Amino acid sequence: MSAAVVAERPQVVSYVQQALSYTVFDCRWVPRSARLLCLGSAARGTGIIQLYELHGARLELLREIEKPKPIKCGTFGATSLQRRYLATGDFDGNLNIWNLEAPELPVYSVKGHKEIINSIDGVGGLGIGEGAPEIVTGSRDGTVKVWDPRQNDTPVANMEPAQGESKRDCWTVAFGNAYNQEERVVCAGYDNGDIKLFDLKTMSLRWATNIKNGVCSVEFDRKDINMNKLVATSLEGKFHVFDMRTQHPTKGFASVSEKAQKSTIWQVRHLPQNRDVFMTSGGSGSLHLWKYEYPAQRSRKDSEGCEMGVAGSVSLLQNVTLSTQPICSLDWSPDKKGLCVCGAFDQTVRVLIVTKLNKI
Repeated sequence: MSAAVVAERPQVVSYVQQALSYTVFDCRWVPRSARLLCLGSAARGTGIIQLYELHGARLELLREIEKPKPIKCGTFGATSLQRRYLATGDFDGNLNIWNLEAPELPVYSVKGHKEIINSIDGVGGLGIGEGAPEIVTGSRDGTVKVWDPRQNDTPVANMEPAQGESKRDCWTVAFGNAYNQEERVVCAGYDNGDIKLFDLKTMSLRWATNIKNGVCSVEFDRKDINMNKLVATSLEGKFHVFDMRTQHPTKGFASVSEKAQKSTIWQVRHLPQNRDVFMTSGGSGSLHLWKYEYPAQRSRKDSEGCEMGVAGSVSLLQNVTLSTQPICSLDWSPDKKGLCVCGAFDQTVRVLIVTKLNKI
């Protein structure tokens, strides 16, 4: 590869590193600010929320909040940019919503699940998309639940195994298709490789497939548009990009898969300012930056005249190894293009800058 081509490629630069005294499970940018959150578990079994502010090339700890149970996941996705409330899921199955200005008591709390909440997502709150300030949670107890904090303690939707079906550990959940007040879907990934797409408008299972390995992370390229693409990552180092524009009656959605590495791909996150660029984080402590290329035609007719999707291709833009331990969480800044935060099991949070994103 020529030096000129290399120079044009995006670079992933580790800008700030901060050692932590606890295990970090999730990192989030606070919208419209230079602040970020780290969520995790202290050695004595309590939950930690740390709020940092980026000052030049250092992170300043603004606040540390300790809670009774370890915190696994969090999202700002369900509340307005004015409020910026944080929703968290903990090891005891509790869903809590916190006002970070007064974090002593949650503004909303419900015992959502019988076991750990592995994953959480919000929609309708961040000034994108439509609809209620809903939160979806996925748990080891096998259920996926949608909550509206205005409706007390009862989920507005509960997707659980049918009678006689074995319960599977739900590792990841994501909202999508939220382009008006009525439409919304939830995608869930499970430990046995199942991916299920639930339609909240019809309260039905719209599509299901299996990728043969535990599904670690799912994300739509954008939540607030007609379904376009979905990325699912797996335990065995592979990810799958599904074209969600065209659903064939029997074959479902077209997809392309890529073996990114030998170890688990823990997370996928799309660049907020360009839905065709996404980053995956790996069990080997590495990050991979990808670009999706659409095919010349996104759909074609099969032999019986039914529309079926055509998958595109993915290309690797850049990869970097930052840690000897898995990078378990990843979040792009919604406001500053190329600014990113990741947390790893080496008890370090890193702020990254990805360059040259305007040139791809």
